[in-house]
Amino acid sequence: PFLRTHAKLRTCMLRALVRSYRASSKQLLITRRAMSFRVEERGSLYTLDYRVYFRNSDNTPCSPFHDIPLYANHEKTVLNMVVEVPRWTNAKMEIATGERLNPIKQDVKKEKVRFVHNCFPYHGYIWNYGAFPQTWEDPAHVDPRTKCKGDNDPLDVCEIGYKIATRGEIKQVKVLGCLAMIDEGETDWKILAIDVNDPLAGKLNDIMDVEKEMPGFLNATREWFKIYKIPAGKPPNAFAFNGEFKNREFATSIVNETYKYWSDLIQKKTDHVTGLCCDNVTCQSPYLIQKADADAIIAKSPAPGPVASINPSVDQWHYIPAN
Repeated sequence: PFLRTHAKLRTCMLRALVRSYRASSKQLLITRRAMSFRVEERGSLYTLDYRVYFRNSDNTPCSPFHDIPLYANHEKTVLNMVVEVPRWTNAKMEIATGERLNPIKQDVKKEKVRFVHNCFPYHGYIWNYGAFPQTWEDPAHVDPRTKCKGDNDPLDVCEIGYKIATRGEIKQVKVLGCLAMIDEGETDWKILAIDVNDPLAGKLNDIMDVEKEMPGFLNATREWFKIYKIPAGKPPNAFAFNGEFKNREFATSIVNETYKYWSDLIQKKTDHVTGLCCDNVTCQSPYLIQKADADAIIAKSPAPGPVASINPSVDQWHYIPAN
């Protein structure tokens, strides 16, 4: 009996070691993929000419919209996220879907770069904010659940881990749930996700886990999206499903659906492309361009310059009356 027990114990230990090795190998694969892209900043930060371009492991300029893969593992349970806005910052950065190579740039209104207001008690963005590459909210598709069309952008992502990301960082995340915001009559899904390396990642597997481990965070997220445009003179944003957060399964279906829309877009199977640039270097699509062309795009952009000063009013608190 002792020998049999010892043999069983040894077998269990070996199996545990194999599982540990496989898990570490997967993590190593994810880490390597994360390291295969780098950013190249051009122009001056906080100005109209500022751009963040991307290069792949071959040093070829590439598009964060089209060339960075959506899925980071074979099982499609880990996704790549492009960080546009690090947590606690105000500069409204976004992937320039209408420009060649789709660099990150600061949003512009009336010839001025935009910053989100600090709606008390929130300062800037309260998550690492960005987008899922290779997704597209089709503006010709009326979502039967929200009764609104897509907003013509990649899916937005709120990464809720503890680390403050850097602009242009490619994070590996897992989907937890989503919120359906209605922005000026368009469906604007907000996917909640967490960095797979975050200490809480093992405990957060679905939207209800967020409320359990991070009480108050979902309410704060919904409130932030509801009020953040009010200081600019706009009404509060509305939500489908009465503002209810949907679970991981639902959110994953949205990701898969928008990946299909993007696939049709990049293969020129849709004819309602409005204001989008689909140039890419990896997708084997009708929009494929060569490395020399991609290099020329960056070469023509303004050289890196000093960081511009920010108007002190960006730090102002805005107090929103309770409804």
